Amino acid sequence: MDQQANNALNSRFIALKICLTVVENGRSLSQSLPEGLAQFSDRRERNFTQNLVLGTIRWQARLEAIRAQLLKKPLKAKDEDVNQLILLGLYQILYMDTPEHAAVGETVAVVNKLKKPWAKGLVNGVLRNFLRDKQSICDEVDLKPAQRYSHPQWLFKALRKAYPDQWAEIMQANNEIAPLTLRVNRHQQSRDEFLAKLSKQGIEASAHPDSEHGIILNQSADISQFPTYEEGGFSVQDGAAQQAALILQPQADERILDACAAPGGKTTHLLEVSDNQAKVLALEVAEERLERLAENLYRLDLEADYQVGDASQPDQWWDKQPFDKILLDAPCSATGIIRRHPDIKWHRTAEDIEALVETQASILQALWPTLKPGGKLLYATCSVLPQENTLQIQQFLQQTEDAEEIKLDLSSAIKLPTPGSQFLPGTHGMDGFYYCLLQKKQVQ
Repeated sequence: MDQQANNALNSRFIALKICLTVVENGRSLSQSLPEGLAQFSDRRERNFTQNLVLGTIRWQARLEAIRAQLLKKPLKAKDEDVNQLILLGLYQILYMDTPEHAAVGETVAVVNKLKKPWAKGLVNGVLRNFLRDKQSICDEVDLKPAQRYSHPQWLFKALRKAYPDQWAEIMQANNEIAPLTLRVNRHQQSRDEFLAKLSKQGIEASAHPDSEHGIILNQSADISQFPTYEEGGFSVQDGAAQQAALILQPQADERILDACAAPGGKTTHLLEVSDNQAKVLALEVAEERLERLAENLYRLDLEADYQVGDASQPDQWWDKQPFDKILLDAPCSATGIIRRHPDIKWHRTAEDIEALVETQASILQALWPTLKPGGKLLYATCSVLPQENTLQIQQFLQQTEDAEEIKLDLSSAIKLPTPGSQFLPGTHGMDGFYYCLLQKKQVQ
């Protein structure tokens, strides 16, 4: 076997192994993908494998429905590797630039590594039959919206109920590749200065329309090679996520809690906006995640206190000194960032939402007493589900006499009849995010 053919075989085999850890073993892509890609020294092979994995996971439901049309009977559970290999082949045929003969031939060749010789004819037959009848099979599969947009049935129903006019756009946006968005460290340079530096290096970028510190890159790139990276001149952060610090407007010497803070994107932005003068406490329940936060603070040359602590248990970490402002980026379903993490669609369940809603409510109730009268708490999630957002805050306002909403004017967020503002995935290239700013009434 020549080197090129061997590379093609390895790329697809490693892609299969990564997909199996996600689909069969329940691991997250953020864990499995870097480990798998670390096996490549060639950038093209690494990129091909990454695109193949992300695309196959993203379109899993549609590909499974197509496979069901082509198999006479389902394969046994012990043959999930063959099942998944068929999906990899179908994805290449439907969505990649791979020539059809190569998509079939190279995928079939992977069977040799599975030590299941009987599967060779099956995989070959399924893929070739699809090539012969591609249009009619896709037409049949796409009659069901959950299959057409490759979403689990429960999530499709939830989105359709919550957004009767926008559900299709949301699911379509969830299947698109998110642009790379940067946040300029205004503590070190202005956005115009950084754009000029990028332009000198031939890097095409534009100012983000929704964030005075945001920049959208025209194409993905190795940001570690960008000017001012080592000096902490910028960070990677989605435009919707950048709204948190812009809404809270931290000031010098304000005592601010960033609950659920790791990996520190919003913590560092709070500090940048306050010219590193706010007194920020970054709280994170998982000790290993605090390491990343500490690294980000160091690279950006910013200072904050940080500690391990459960936001729902202030008695374990609070020094009884009230906060001027609190950012609660609550644990959530992450249904607003499916573009970046397509495995969320398959790992999340309807039952998960109920448990998350309870967790969010307990954190909100626990943190409210730590806020001083007149202080502000910004509730945020990267979810698009009303149970975690508007309904959650509605209930909190009903139960909390000294809490009131401060209306936000976020031009790209959709107007809600209930509390808060909702960004939908894909708006100006942004993720789906919810924000609601609450204020504690002054004691009369």
